Amino acid sequence: MSKAPSQKAYAAAGVDIDLGNSLKSGLVSRIQSTHRPEVLSKIGGFGGLFKASFKGYKEPVLVSSIDGVGTKLKVASMLGKHDTIGQDLVNHCVNDIAVVGAEPLFFLDYIGTGKLEPAVFHSIIGGLSKACKEAGCALIGGETAQMPGIYHGEDYDLVGTIIGVVDKKKAIDGSKIQPGDVLIGFPSSGLHTNGYSLARQILFTKLQMSLEDTLPGTKQTLGEALLAVHVNYQPLLKKLSKEVSFKGLSHITGGGFVDNIPRILPANVDVEIDVKSYPSLPLFDLLAGSGVCEREELYQVFNMSIGMVAIVSAKDAPKILKKTKAYVIGKAVKGKRRVKLKF
Repeated sequence: MSKAPSQKAYAAAGVDIDLGNSLKSGLVSRIQSTHRPEVLSKIGGFGGLFKASFKGYKEPVLVSSIDGVGTKLKVASMLGKHDTIGQDLVNHCVNDIAVVGAEPLFFLDYIGTGKLEPAVFHSIIGGLSKACKEAGCALIGGETAQMPGIYHGEDYDLVGTIIGVVDKKKAIDGSKIQPGDVLIGFPSSGLHTNGYSLARQILFTKLQMSLEDTLPGTKQTLGEALLAVHVNYQPLLKKLSKEVSFKGLSHITGGGFVDNIPRILPANVDVEIDVKSYPSLPLFDLLAGSGVCEREELYQVFNMSIGMVAIVSAKDAPKILKKTKAYVIGKAVKGKRRVKLKF
């Protein structure tokens, strides 16, 4: 008689279903803390249920977006710190729908990994839950996939989908932007979730720095600066929208100023940006001073210290500056949907 195997065959092949089930069962209270009254489903079902009840909206329109956090994951793995990555993902997605004036409703996550590490898993979910709760966005479902052979070693991927709602007539689409309007820049906390492949090459290969090194001009380590949490601008924008009219909003993610701002411009409008009109974070000074990139490319890869750009009429600009830490960084002029950088 053959001896019974000591381990399940699927687990021996690299996929431990029992471990996955055990980890997920311990998340109920954490995830439920993010739920809004509209959430009808129980955790662990095949689909998340959300009651389509939009009080106060005359003509509600659903807004969706999906994104990841790029190779910032590599920095998190290098530091063995995974609790802020989930916050980055949620905040990034919230900002992506906030630019049309949308309120976040619910969020779904995907974690793909070669080997499911309990401590890493709990850290990620903790970050997702924290940010969802702060954003008033229900973490309504997700997927954790163990795929050895696709993901290698301790590598994992993290992706999120967000659904929000906006009143159709209040949606911000950039169509009212005109020459003479003012660009307001809201500061970023750092790289946010874009440009890490180039940043890692500059910092670790060109400059031969380590994550434990102190970032010049600060008391931060380089690792702390690189893992600074992506700012969620939606609460601030919502508050300001009660006093000012946003003609256009641009989340400065991959593509920087150069590729993101034109997405909201009318066909006959350019924007001129004075890059010296606002303070630069030390991390960006370090990247720029490396000599690896032309100045123009820096503004097409990184957010260069500005994570959100609002375009408003000249009369509304002082109201924003009075209420928050923001800067006039440029203006709209006649043109063809281009960004002109003034160095």
